Order: sequence, then C-alpha cells, then structure tokens
Amino acid sequence: MSSPLRDAIAARVDRGEFPGVVALVARDDDVTVHTVGVTRFGGDVPMRRDTPFRITSMTKPVMAAAALMLAEDDRLDLEEPVAKLLPELAGQRVLRRPDGPLDDTVELARPVTVEDLLTFTLGFGFILDGDAIDPPVPIVEAARELGLALAEPEPRTPHDADEWVRRFGSLPLIHQPGEKWMYNVGTLVLGALLARADDRPLAEILHDRVFAPLGMTQTGFWLPADRAAALPAQYMTDPATGVLTERTNTGPEVWSRPPAFPSGSGGLVSTADDFLAFARMLLDGGVHGGTRLLSAQSVASMTRNHLTPAQIESAGFMLSGSGWGYGLAVTVADDEVSAAGRYGWSGGYGTSWFNDPQERIVSIVMSQVSDLLWSGALTEFNRLAYS
Repeated sequence: MSSPLRDAIAARVDRGEFPGVVALVARDDDVTVHTVGVTRFGGDVPMRRDTPFRITSMTKPVMAAAALMLAEDDRLDLEEPVAKLLPELAGQRVLRRPDGPLDDTVELARPVTVEDLLTFTLGFGFILDGDAIDPPVPIVEAARELGLALAEPEPRTPHDADEWVRRFGSLPLIHQPGEKWMYNVGTLVLGALLARADDRPLAEILHDRVFAPLGMTQTGFWLPADRAAALPAQYMTDPATGVLTERTNTGPEVWSRPPAFPSGSGGLVSTADDFLAFARMLLDGGVHGGTRLLSAQSVASMTRNHLTPAQIESAGFMLSGSGWGYGLAVTVADDEVSAAGRYGWSGGYGTSWFNDPQERIVSIVMSQVSDLLWSGALTEFNRLAYS
C-alpha cells in the first residue's frame, strides 16, 4: 500500500541509506505498518513486522515506567536519596570543574535522589564539547579504565550490578545534583537501584511489571538464539571515511545470552508491535486492556518537562531544544513535526518513537542504521506520520 511515508522510506532504501526499515503509525485502533527492504545490505531476508531490533536508548522510558510502578507500590520513593538503596554511592563528592583532576572536589550540595536519575540531573553523564561527546578528560578516562561502559551500548561492561555500583561509587560526580541535564548514566544507576528496591534481577522486574502485562513477548535483554539470529546488521557512517560501515560488535552471539549487568540505558531488544503496546499504555494514561498498570498522575509526571530553559540549552544537540520528563524527551515548543507536547525518544542504533497525545498518534520507526537520527530521515518520517 503506497503512502507518502512508505514512499519516503522506499526512496531512502533505494538510495542505499538503509538496507530496510519497519515503520508503524497508529491512531487509536487504526494501525498501519510499512516493511521496506531487507535486514542487511546485500542480504535477502526481508524486513518483517516481527523483526527484532536493538532499541538501545528506547530502553530508558521503559525503565522510567517500571520505576514509577515500584514507587506506586512503595518499593521506593522518588524523593529519597539513592544512597538509601545504593550505599556504595554515599561517599561521592563533586569535581570542582568537569575537566579537573579527580582529587579536586567539593562536597555534595544535596543528596542525589531517585528523581534525579529519571530526569538525568544526578550530576553525571555525557560531557559535551561542541559536537563531541566525552573528551579525554580525567573523569572520562577513569570511568573507561573501570570498565563501566557509560556511553556506547557495546562493548558491554563485564561487571555485575553490585560491582558496577561499587566502581561507579569510587568516582566523583561531574556536577552538583540538580544543576545540569547529563545524558545516559542516570538509567544505568536506576537499573541497579530497581533491582535493590525489589530485591530481584532487573530483567525479572521488567518482565513481570511491564512486558508480561502488556503482552510484549518479543522484548528483553537477550533473545533465544534463533531470534537473535534475526537481528538486522547494524550500520553507522564512519566519521573518518564518510562510508556507511557495518558494526560487528553487536552480533547475534552478544544477544543470545543474558548480560552481566543489564543496561537500563540501552540494553533492550524489541519489535514494532511490542513497543506499540508500551506506547499505547502511556497514551491511555496508564491503562492497558482495561487494567491499570500505572496511575494517570505517574504518566503525567513522566511525560511533562522537568528541566529549566538553561538546562535545555546546555543539553545542546542531545535535546535540540526539547525538554525532558522521566526517561524521555518532551517538546516544549511547536516544531516542524507537530505542536508542543509530543513525547518519546530514539535509540542510537537507528530506532525512534513518539506519542502525540493531542492527535492520539503513536509513531515508531525501526532501522539499525544510526544515521537515521541525524541524516534528516527521522524528521521526514516523523512529519509524514501525520499524513
């Protein structure tokens, strides 16, 4: 079935920007799915509606929803210090300046709270230097030497959750809690915190709280070998050569066994329909199939902006003027796609999702080409979702 969105995707596949794409657009009960192309350049396996994708940072909103579910059951409190459940973090201090030596620190102005993890204002995350991420300053080098895997999803950290927390707790924070929005690390810490709060592995918590109630049978931190083999190849343009290059460190063998430390920032695989179930639950104010999984108040908190204008501005290209709720971005001004209030997030391997609560639209785009996020393709596809 031809449509402006399908035609735009097909044109980019024909130009060799993607081997293939799965796109889903839903308005209430009306769901349209476009499957275009194949799972790898030169391959012959077609993209299918049930093709699994590494959704990387689309893991973050799932984590936020699970945290709110535990908070509603009094397993944790968003206002409590994270050190209550993670005492390994109790002694952290704050660098006097982000590029300074690790021993030049000051005391915390206030404790890091659970909400700081959700809003990414805990004081630790990506250091942005223009368009570059994490320049080789002492704190970045120290985190790498500790094997914490704070930025890229692969290679993964070899440490289990307890050891990861212990090592992270040996580092100072980069900024005071509540001061700046800093990407990615908050949901890594949150993964360890949820496991402590519920006294069981993170994978079990997400399965029982989110995936099973929503019927998300194809979503998890790993897949059976036959399903892992169906993951599309992952590509990104090599900045040195300008050539779209396959990245081989995230193959089926990586995904066919449970990770030592499941990444709450980028560790899930999923399908378009599975993620639709999650997106619809939020759009419906926390209800799925007549069952309430999350209060309307929690959904409202999760999907509204919590940042100041200065925090949004200092986030630069990472937020591009959007605000941040819990584990997802929220547009705070009308843009070329829609009116303000659209929320969702993308994954660095080439996936993206948004909900538009005013228009009741869910849009999901699944590829495994990272360039989707900056080539102009995503903006085009998002705009055409409304057609």
